[in-house]
Amino acid sequence: MKITVVGGGPGGLYFSILTKKAIPDCDITVYERNKADDAFGFGVVFSDETLSEFLTRDPKSYDLIRNRFAYWDELDVARNGEKVRITGNGFCGCSRKTLLQLLQQRCLEEGVNLKFEANVDDISQFKDSDIIVAADGINSAIREQFADDFGTDIELQSNRFIWMGSTKPLDAFTYFFRETPHGTFVAHTYQYEEGMSTWIFETTDETWNKAGFSVTDEQDTINKISEIFKEELDGHPLITNRSHWRQFPVITNKKWSAANIVLLGDSKATAHYSIGSGTKLAMECAIALADSVIKHKTDIKAVFENYEKLRRNRVEVIQHAANVSLEWFQNMDRHIQHDFMQFAFSVMTRAKKVTFENLALRDPSFPKKVLAEFNTNAGNENLLTSPAFTPYKLRNVKLENRIVMSPMEQYSAVDGLVNDWHLMHYGSRAVGGIGLILTEATAISPTGRITLGCPGIWNNEQVEAWERVTDFIHLNSSAKIGIQIGHSGRKGAVKFPWEGNNEPLDNAWGLMSASPVPFNDKMAVPAEMTQEDMDIITSEFVTATQNADKAGFDMIELQAHHGFLLASFLSPLTNTRTDEFGGSVENRLKFPIKVFTEMRAAFNSGKPMSVRISACDWAENGITEADVIAVSKAFKDAGADIINVSTGLTVANQKPVVGRMWQTPFSDLVRNTVHIPTITAGYIQDIDQINTILLNGRADLVALGKTLLLDPSFVRNAQAYEQHKADNLEDLGIPKPYSFATSHLYPYRGGERKMLEGMKKALKPLTHKK
Repeated sequence: MKITVVGGGPGGLYFSILTKKAIPDCDITVYERNKADDAFGFGVVFSDETLSEFLTRDPKSYDLIRNRFAYWDELDVARNGEKVRITGNGFCGCSRKTLLQLLQQRCLEEGVNLKFEANVDDISQFKDSDIIVAADGINSAIREQFADDFGTDIELQSNRFIWMGSTKPLDAFTYFFRETPHGTFVAHTYQYEEGMSTWIFETTDETWNKAGFSVTDEQDTINKISEIFKEELDGHPLITNRSHWRQFPVITNKKWSAANIVLLGDSKATAHYSIGSGTKLAMECAIALADSVIKHKTDIKAVFENYEKLRRNRVEVIQHAANVSLEWFQNMDRHIQHDFMQFAFSVMTRAKKVTFENLALRDPSFPKKVLAEFNTNAGNENLLTSPAFTPYKLRNVKLENRIVMSPMEQYSAVDGLVNDWHLMHYGSRAVGGIGLILTEATAISPTGRITLGCPGIWNNEQVEAWERVTDFIHLNSSAKIGIQIGHSGRKGAVKFPWEGNNEPLDNAWGLMSASPVPFNDKMAVPAEMTQEDMDIITSEFVTATQNADKAGFDMIELQAHHGFLLASFLSPLTNTRTDEFGGSVENRLKFPIKVFTEMRAAFNSGKPMSVRISACDWAENGITEADVIAVSKAFKDAGADIINVSTGLTVANQKPVVGRMWQTPFSDLVRNTVHIPTITAGYIQDIDQINTILLNGRADLVALGKTLLLDPSFVRNAQAYEQHKADNLEDLGIPKPYSFATSHLYPYRGGERKMLEGMKKALKPLTHKK
């Protein structure tokens, strides 16, 4: 078997070592364009988990690496001179040049052919090779030559970064943040051998331009950066090695192989350095590729299929986390405004993989500091109170905790009237400890319903039916209940979802919207609203508001999301008007703001109002970030107390990127740019995620939807898991008929948590500290 490896980086070398070890008669040749002792960059980083993998795969190279690396268990976050240390991280740094030399040595020991200063322009010379491994890096010429076959996509990110070294000794991996008149800079730093440390400086493109940097003027960069990080460098010089400012390319490929060519390392996929080393990713993929060759040998198709099977999902998960982390650094100026401990916590949890509980297992002292700061700011005497169970006040309405029941359609009303189902549905969640209930979308008129099973609040009979629900909740729980009031617009008159997804009723009523744009090809084209229509609709919203107050609701949320009537004015995808209500975001806002303003004037001044918006349409040419900020600011100025930040469902052809806590970045944008409280939602499933979001400052309240549908006692279980008020269970507000269960639930959930934490600690990779 003959294998040609183009690119003598760590990935290509490590693949060659593992494959040659397992298949000694395999002919493997590595072609590297540079000299054997050339190296660009300074240090590389490996985790304890990766080192454990190296140990099992090739103990000889593991020993060589381990004897030359600098190990640290600590991570520091520093900002403008303040610093906090977080332990229990387990990483090592190694000189890239040293790593290459060690791997070259192992290749020669195993009989791999190494050819240096061998630039490969034409791979046809390797036509007799069974496999050609394209390990030629981020600017892979082979990948570019066959880009269509691989389905290559390269997205250049906006932030600027530059890779340098220094003689400054460091005893921990450290993020140094500095605020300047131009904006925020960060240095990602770590020691990789005695007397040498890596310093990657990063800032936004806007800040970079304001500061007057040049891409290739290394001396000018050294002068400016050395001044910004004067205290951190402490008199030590910066060292360059082709250190030019760059923008990070996110590289993906739909296929990792074409004919007998296979991609490895950065040629295949890149992951931003803030989440981990590209070298680590390349070497882990080298293991999978070697395993696949060893297993299937000359069955090249099977080799490549197995390689992708082993690594595709893992690489995509890492890339997603890296992209989330990258986005955090692109918004440093937004996060830097937080108090220091909250800011440090945000740094540590930026990619969503690390949570509050993860950190508590690593280093209990750091989360305690974060909690103490949060509770101090919230005015709580108990500095260790779980964030989810801290009270929150909106106008005169005090919520006992920060967990919200998100609006979820029940499709169970008859003629707009709620009934026993709704009493049970909302009542059980209230008794279950929810801080705030938001009802399903409640229509202002018969033609404002989404389905025939949607509730309304346009007449007195409906008011009385809703009053039965609110009375029960207020009498039997400490929960507050808000009503979401809306009009379905172009998304109305559809069948129940179990009868067909967004399919129109047989006798559908006429639809209206901002513009005559149907939601999908099954539904009718809505009529474009006239001024008279707007006046009527506004009046109906006001009547619904007055009725909501009569029905005893503690709060109103205005439905302006998911492409319904008011939302159809806000998105450029659904508002194509050329009059005063179309075009600019200011024009698109006019009607929704008019409705809200008149509702606010008609509502009890002591009760809060929320607006739910869609902060992203997940479709080309949809609502922009600037639009979202303008929309949120306009509602804030009109008297909104909180914004419920949702996304999507504006158009049928949306392509959302869904995952854990996936909508929190949009809530973060609104909360920390417009400076208004927010509610967030979206695949939030446990108390740890809720606490992490709140401590991060990404939202003030956290809404759960499907999580609550089959678990009305989610909050009670979470309180027991957190041992919230364990010394004063009577203060939980549990109805007396249920209160006796706490003596069973609290020990059970507490024991369950201890068992889970023990398992997590047992699964933690062993330390490789020398």
